[in-house]
Amino acid sequence: MNDLPTFLAAHPDSVLVDITATRGSTPRETGAFMLVSPTALWGTIGGGQFEFMAIHNAREMLAGTGGTPAMDIPLGPEIGQCCGGRTQLRFRRLTQTLKDELEARLAGEIERLPEVLLFGAGHVGRALAAALAPLPLSVTVVETRQEELTNLPAGIRSRLVPMPEALVKDVAAGGAVVILTHDHALDFLIARQALERTDLAYVGMIGSATKRATFASWLSREGGGERGWMERLTLPIGGSAVRDKRPEVIAAMTAAEILTALSAYRMRSSS
Repeated sequence: MNDLPTFLAAHPDSVLVDITATRGSTPRETGAFMLVSPTALWGTIGGGQFEFMAIHNAREMLAGTGGTPAMDIPLGPEIGQCCGGRTQLRFRRLTQTLKDELEARLAGEIERLPEVLLFGAGHVGRALAAALAPLPLSVTVVETRQEELTNLPAGIRSRLVPMPEALVKDVAAGGAVVILTHDHALDFLIARQALERTDLAYVGMIGSATKRATFASWLSREGGGERGWMERLTLPIGGSAVRDKRPEVIAAMTAAEILTALSAYRMRSSS
């Protein structure tokens, strides 16, 4: 998402293709858009034959050899797709005003992204940061060790703090906290702060069944056992369907877990 300004600077002569209306089953929603230049693309409106038709139309506009300002495309057998719905498209050649509108729109979308804090940048923390980096999320890695914050993926924020647990209170409602530090005592402190809140979509901690039992016992002594906190804690993260402890595998499974929890939270909040 963040490379839109780069694309606009490199391809000033482009066409904005946006979905203005949909009916039935469609690969993307109303409001989705892409940019088409003579030699490059940014974004997608769903792929397949229908996107190919849109790209061809946009490039005809750019070349001055044809093209129309709007298309109404049935996503059925006649174009070799089986979605069954219908999508209406609008085509506009970029102007400076339109570029400014796009950048403002993207900035607004970025501000509204769900917030995910990763506490710890060890092997799994770094793998999870890499897995989350291309997703529509605002991801921050929190560490107490400066050397662990080098070479994080592009688009990932970082915070170097002496007391990571103090940042939990600042996570936006509906966000996610993932605890992956090198210190079990610190893990427990962060988890307690997160579980005291009831407005987080996901609280997860790396570990084993033994660590879960140990944390439950500690939490009970600290007075949190009777509040149902353990039911809101995902420990271990990544589930048990794939028994593979490589960091990249745990990260992939945990990324799916986080996305599922964020979606469920949004649905509950909107109902």
